[in-house]
Amino acid sequence: MKGTEQGAAPGAAAGSADDGYVPSARRRERERYKRARARRATALAATSTLVTGAVLYFVITAAPGWPRTRETFFSAAYARLALPKVLDGLLLNLRLLVVCGAAVLVLGLLLAVARTLRGPVFFPVRALATAYTDFFRGMPLIICLLMVVFGVPALRLQGVTTDPVVLGGAALVLTYSAYVAEVFRAGIESVHPSQRAAARSLGLSSGQTLRFVVLPQAVRRVVPPLLNDLVSLQKDTGLVSIAGAVDAVYAAQIIASKDFNYTPYVVAGLVFVALTIPMTRLTDWVTARMDRRRAQGGTV
Repeated sequence: MKGTEQGAAPGAAAGSADDGYVPSARRRERERYKRARARRATALAATSTLVTGAVLYFVITAAPGWPRTRETFFSAAYARLALPKVLDGLLLNLRLLVVCGAAVLVLGLLLAVARTLRGPVFFPVRALATAYTDFFRGMPLIICLLMVVFGVPALRLQGVTTDPVVLGGAALVLTYSAYVAEVFRAGIESVHPSQRAAARSLGLSSGQTLRFVVLPQAVRRVVPPLLNDLVSLQKDTGLVSIAGAVDAVYAAQIIASKDFNYTPYVVAGLVFVALTIPMTRLTDWVTARMDRRRAQGGTV
């Protein structure tokens, strides 16, 4: 009997293990504490947000000039009038974003590669790429737009377009490609030199090493800052309105100039914000995902 009981004990233990893990009392208490602490933090955050919002609301609405400000900037009638026309103009901004974004990525990558070429024979290429980057990073975007939009037609060159949308997009590409080139260059230089040495030891040429080893790693590492530049480009497409292109901003300006009510500008701004938020959240998600992979030792 004693031997039978001793022999049955392991089987009973195995059976209890197969039934599932039962956490200890201390672990259950710890989980309850964590849940209670999370609920308290959520309630505190919601309360503080509501209090802050209420204070701001009463401070703004109690200001002496609030009735006039509400009529001038937050008129529901003008908002309903402006929204369809602002959305029609927004299509031009989206087209500029897609076309200019693709051109900026290509030109920026070419400039970054040109700046990282090695050897004395490539010195003129490196110097030109460096001069281009320094010049357009230092020049304000609004001045670049004015010079391209009004300066190019003044030259009266045969076969060169005078379309303000095309010229405005070209100015955006010229400026943003300089910023994106520096982002790509930072990614290229962040690749450890041992990667190049290992690739060359396997028989890859310099061009093959750059194409198959360096650039894939560099591009993956700079995806978050590239997305941030894309968000900035999306907002700056509204600057083409200074050339007369009817985008979302210029459509709002046309309506606002009739009665000097600036609600259409507020509508255009909110439309841009609504368009930017998803892109910003995508950037945050990509950044967090890459940080998790880096922390786990994965390939970035």
